[in-house]
Formats: sequence, C-alpha cells, structure tokens
Amino acid sequence: MAGPSTSQVGFNNREAAENGWSMEQGRSAAWHYAQHRRLSSALAALQPQRPGTIDAYVVSIGLDSDPVFGREAGEALKVLTRRYGATGRSLFLAAGAGNEGMGTPQGSPPNLATALAAVAAKMNVKEDVLVLFATTHGDPRLGLVYRDGDKAMGMIAPKRLAALLDDLGIQRRLIILSACFSGVFVPVLNSDQSVIITAASSQRTSFGCNPGNDWTFFGDALINTALRKPQSLEQANDEARSLILLWEAGRGLVPSDPQIFIGDNARTWLNALEARVPKTETPKVGRAANETT
Repeated sequence: MAGPSTSQVGFNNREAAENGWSMEQGRSAAWHYAQHRRLSSALAALQPQRPGTIDAYVVSIGLDSDPVFGREAGEALKVLTRRYGATGRSLFLAAGAGNEGMGTPQGSPPNLATALAAVAAKMNVKEDVLVLFATTHGDPRLGLVYRDGDKAMGMIAPKRLAALLDDLGIQRRLIILSACFSGVFVPVLNSDQSVIITAASSQRTSFGCNPGNDWTFFGDALINTALRKPQSLEQANDEARSLILLWEAGRGLVPSDPQIFIGDNARTWLNALEARVPKTETPKVGRAANETT
C-alpha cells in the first residue's frame, strides 16, 4: 500500500519515517489511559534473564488494524515463544486491538519503542537475543506502515528501527518482517550478530494480506508451517520460500523473493537457541493463505 500522506506544509514522508513519526487523532482520554495501563501491565510481567543462559525475548507486533495482521502477529507470538523457550519473556502488540475492548496494547511505533526499551532493561544485551516479528503493509521508501483506520497513522523506516536497537545496545537479534518491500531493511539492519528474514525483496510486494485472511503467504509458510517443525531456522526458511514460490506460481504472481541474512557471528547464539527447539511439531491453525483471496 502507499504510505500515509498529509497536507501539512513542509512535511517530508521519508524524513518522518526515519524519525519514527506517528499520530493518533480523535482518541478519548480514557483510550489513552487504557493503553497506558495495558502496556504497563504487559511490561511488568516480563521475566528477567537468567545469567549464563542465552534467553530469547520475543516481541510480536501487528502494525495495521486490518485483522489479518493482528491474527498473524498473535499466532506468531505463540509459535516463536514455544520454539525459543521464551515463556514469560514475550510481548504482543496489535493495532486496533484496543478499539475492541481487548487487553492487548496498541501496535504503534511509540509502543514498540517502549516495548524494546523494556526488553533491553530485562535482558543481558551481551548474552540474550531479541526475536522481533512485525507484520503490516510496507512501503519501498518508508518501511513499515502503521495504521488504525482513520484514527492513527505512522511509519517506521529501516534507519529508525536500526537506531532504536543500536541505541538500546541490542546486538543479538532475530528480526522477521512480514510486509511488502521489507527487503529494504536488510542493508540497514544487517550486522555480524543479526539474523534478518523478510517476506519480500526491496523491490517486490508480498501477498495474502486481505483483511479477512488468517495469514499472509509469508506468515503461513514460515510461522504457521516451517517454524512449527523441529528443524533449523535455515531449513525452515528454505521450506517457507519453496511454499511461497509454489503458491505465487499457481496464481501467476510476480515472485515476492523473500530474503534472509545471517551475520558471521550470529551462529553463536543462534545455535544455542536452535538446540532448545522442541522435538515435536504443533498443528497449523487458521485457513491456509493460498486457499483465500
């Protein structure tokens, strides 16, 4: 989808995205207070890291209020938490959830920044790992798009996400981005301690984000299928990529070209996490993405 626009004089979308710009409008004071309480409660429940153990902290966020993104982020939280033993060390945020009376904190750029800071305060940034999953619409210039109907909009550019993580000192990170054009994040976020997987290259769209769907193509292939199995991350990525190519070819779509980057020194922590992957597979949930429109 195209990025947000504004009639504000002198407003620069790219610069705003790189600064993590977002806005809320028409929100009641009660809504803001409820959001404060929800986020505070979720952050307070985070467990501290265990010295001598490489702990994973999982943050899963749906940045758009179209229901498919909230569903995908919610199930991704469960799959990634189980896979990497992050029970008590995981956070779920979803745009639009607060409008439905749910207890989930809003999936917004400011809440993501706060969540990342809270995780950094609980973890040992030299020992532990951040596992970040984000799903939303994407823009080749602006990065990840934040939208909650006509109530909120914003953007998170690659430079903004990189700055957040670098400022917090989070070096060990597994970042999975389910969005069109999400490959734009790879050149900016890559480092010798990072693993990055994206739904598409910097020049391609991804598929399956119809609001009525349970999964995007990428989410269904990687999260709902491959990462549920007792196989390595690279094997899971290969399986997911093959499935996506098959589904796209069956519909005559231009391939999304998912990306993966593994830093030279990321093996140290990745091997430790992968060694703890459960030996049993969990069943898929929801309707298959390739069977929906």
